[in-house]
Amino acid sequence: MKDYPLEYYHFFVHFNEGDYYTCHDLLEEMWMSEKSNLFFKGLLQMSVAIYHYEYGNVKGARLMMMAAHEYLQNYRPKHWGLDLEKVYPFIEDCLIIIPQHIDRVSFAEVDSLPPLPKLLLYLEDDD
Repeated sequence: MKDYPLEYYHFFVHFNEGDYYTCHDLLEEMWMSEKSNLFFKGLLQMSVAIYHYEYGNVKGARLMMMAAHEYLQNYRPKHWGLDLEKVYPFIEDCLIIIPQHIDRVSFAEVDSLPPLPKLLLYLEDDD
């Protein structure tokens, strides 16, 4: 398997644990050193979308998930050991589930939002 930056490995661990805020920090560090890398930016936006949704920023979640969908498109089907054909159904399901008519709910009302599906990310050997 290819060697990746340590932050990339940590991203997978934190994402699978549901620590989306840390995912943002890890990916932002990689993206800031390589701004043209929309793969990092797409994963970052996907993580931020889930984080926003969990805290009631529905509009932010919707916009970030739409951006992730766009940024990751050119990296399909697989990039850096990540099978994006397993990620895209998650993103598309989220875009269907995230309410279109709500911009924000209070943190106390977050449980009233429809739950997003769970996604486990893992590295695969590059072909």
